[in-house]
Amino acid sequence: MGEEVEAQMKRIEATKGVIGTLVVDPDGVPIRSTLDQSMTLQYAGQLRQLVVLARSAVRDIDPQNDLSALRVRSKSNEIIVVTENNYLVIGIQKLPEPDVSMGRETGSPLGLEYPGWLQKEGSDGY
Repeated sequence: MGEEVEAQMKRIEATKGVIGTLVVDPDGVPIRSTLDQSMTLQYAGQLRQLVVLARSAVRDIDPQNDLSALRVRSKSNEIIVVTENNYLVIGIQKLPEPDVSMGRETGSPLGLEYPGWLQKEGSDGY
């Protein structure tokens, strides 16, 4: 695993609300995880399949393009998958509790900003 991936993992793990991280090799085998074995295998298998479909869709639209990241948000978690040299770097983050007084979740009103660990230094996230 390259130094880039290691640095990215440390950045992810230091982020508030992160409940799990894993790295999946090009063959779909999890090689590092902070989750238990059952959850690691479940996330690795399901997300690898999703990345294959998303990458195919991106390339169908523009054959010169490739998938670099995938964001999946549920009611309670957000999953970010970053592709690095055919490895998948996956972060699972618990979403903040809804701010009932404002009628929306805390943070961005549209919830569109990338988590801090996904942004490259000096980037505004867009």
